[in-house]
Amino acid sequence: MFQLCYVSTSASSENEILMDLRDILGEARDFNVQHDITGVLYFADKYFFQCLEGDEDAIKILYEKLKNDKRHYELRNFQPKTIQTAHFSKWAMKYVNRSGDVHDYFKSLGLDGFQPYELKDEEIDHFLVKLYELNADQV
Repeated sequence: MFQLCYVSTSASSENEILMDLRDILGEARDFNVQHDITGVLYFADKYFFQCLEGDEDAIKILYEKLKNDKRHYELRNFQPKTIQTAHFSKWAMKYVNRSGDVHDYFKSLGLDGFQPYELKDEEIDHFLVKLYELNADQV
């Protein structure tokens, strides 16, 4: 199974972001169900963090679409990799609300709040576990 995680910055205004998040999640869930992709989306402080897991070709097609989405910019990939088991197999696209636990995690890394561009490749797995544990009962 292929895994691709990335960060980006929202292009949406404060007035647009809730509608854009709703649209993004709806589109992601529809596409992902059709292509057997799972994942997670976290949004806070104008930044997105998303991780996609599934078939490599399907994820690469999706990522090309994401690169052209005007609702975000400055996409930065983390090292893609092959994984044995999906972290988010229960969700076509799990959405995690802004969380103090995420803020605390970034503080433990020496960062002031949610600064996903500062994550290192070797920190991604631990961050994914944190996201998996948050709202884990909400499928």
